[in-house]
Parts: sequence; structure tokens; C-alpha cells
Amino acid sequence: MSTRHDPRPPAVPDIRLIVTDMDGTLLDADGNVPVGLWPLLEELGRRGIVFSPASGRQYATLAHLFEGADEGMVYIAENGALVVRDGVELSSDPIDPAVSARLVTCVRQLAEEGRDVGVVVCGKRSAYTERGDEAFLAQVAKYYRAHRVVDDATSVDDEIIKVAVLDFGGAENGAARALEAFSDTHQVVVSGELWIDVMNRTADKGAAVRRLQQRLGIGPEQTMVFGDYLNDLEMLDTADWSFAMANAHPDILRRARHTAPAHTDEGVLRTIKDVLGI
Repeated sequence: MSTRHDPRPPAVPDIRLIVTDMDGTLLDADGNVPVGLWPLLEELGRRGIVFSPASGRQYATLAHLFEGADEGMVYIAENGALVVRDGVELSSDPIDPAVSARLVTCVRQLAEEGRDVGVVVCGKRSAYTERGDEAFLAQVAKYYRAHRVVDDATSVDDEIIKVAVLDFGGAENGAARALEAFSDTHQVVVSGELWIDVMNRTADKGAAVRRLQQRLGIGPEQTMVFGDYLNDLEMLDTADWSFAMANAHPDILRRARHTAPAHTDEGVLRTIKDVLGI
């Protein structure tokens, strides 16, 4: 761990909440949970520290990753649009179905123009996509364990909390620009190299963490967060102990108070152990 302020705290801080992004942050180079996390979760539980994965991934996907080791864990799913603990919804921020339909129509137009894109309409029960080719579904399955191919994604029977767009040509310089018109009323967030997420303005990881802090009676000085990409920006502002991974986007490195080793070096685990003296 390296920091831009104190090289090491004078005493073990009273951390009560640890929030971490998944891809490029907690997960290893192959997209797996590092095996060292499981005993660490047990130790955090003994210390009364709440652990919270925060991701653009679907709740069903996150719950599957931590199945059997998630008692008391808080899942911040869909970039903060859905928060669940022990199977109970703590908060959600549904998107207007009319806006979802407009986004689907916009992505259809991009595809007709020749861009290699697809849309994922993210409901509370499942994710829905109109594109069913193998390459697209392979990417969708990484983040949306519960997903269905439908004829018309503008009329699904579910409560929609996010719309995600996959651009095989690159999100930041591709589909994100085409979706800029939606940023007047909604958040348009580049959440990965290929992904853009569109949500309500009130839905982001930072807002979800703040609601959780209030619910648990935990302050920023008791909170540790880790992130690597642009959808983690607001989350970094919720914690005195904010860490950018060494492999993070430049904007994340500038925003965080501290820097952790890269996700390929188990930076989250190493930093937690270092700060807490485990």
C-alpha cells in the first residue's frame, strides 16, 4: 500500500465498513475471487466489520460469487441502483420505463448504423437483451447471471433499475458519445472498457454507500473503499480511507486519497490486512 499523506496510521483505525469494486479491483486477472478473501471475511466478521461488494454486476451474479460466505454482507449491485443484505432489499432506484425504451431504441439505431453494440435492460428479477449471438451473450453472462433473450426489450415485465450498453468497439470513445443526450436527465457512466451504464441521477455507488452508512451509523472515517474505474468516482468521496488500485483509470488515481497495489497483486486483500494489522 502507498499513500499520498501518512505512510502508515499511528494506530489501527476503527474501520466498520469496507466497500470494494469487483472487476479490476477485488477480482484477479482471470475474474475470480482471490482464495485469500474467504479467511479474511471470517476475520472481518469477528471484528464486526461489514463487507460490501459494489459493482455494475447484477445482484444474482454477486450473490452467486459469494454464496455460502455472505451472511451480513451488503451487496451494492447495478452500480448502486439496488442494495441487498441477507436477501432483503435495502434500497433501489428504478428507472422510468419510457426512458428505458428510448435507450433500447437508440442502441438499435447504433446497430443499424453498423456499430457492434447491444443493450441489456436490467430488471430486479433478470436482465433482458434482444441480441442473442454467442460473443455478446458471453460478455453478458460475466455480469448478469440471470439473463434472458427477448423479442422486445422495451416491454419486459419487470422493475427496471438500469440499462447497460455493450460496445465491442470501445465504450468511452464509442457508444458513450451517442448516449450523451441522456446525460441531461440521467447518469451515463463508462463502467468498463466495453460497457456504459445508464441510471437515474440519484443512483450511483456513492449514493448507495452514503445511504448504507446512515443506516448502519457509520461515518466516512470508519469506511474503506476500493475502486479502479469511472463508475467508482462518487464512491471514493464517501470514505476517508479511499484507495485507487495501481491499475486504475487516471481520474480514479487523482480522486482517491491512497493507492493500493494492482488487482493482479491482490491489492485489496493486502491493503485491508496492512491497515487493520491482520
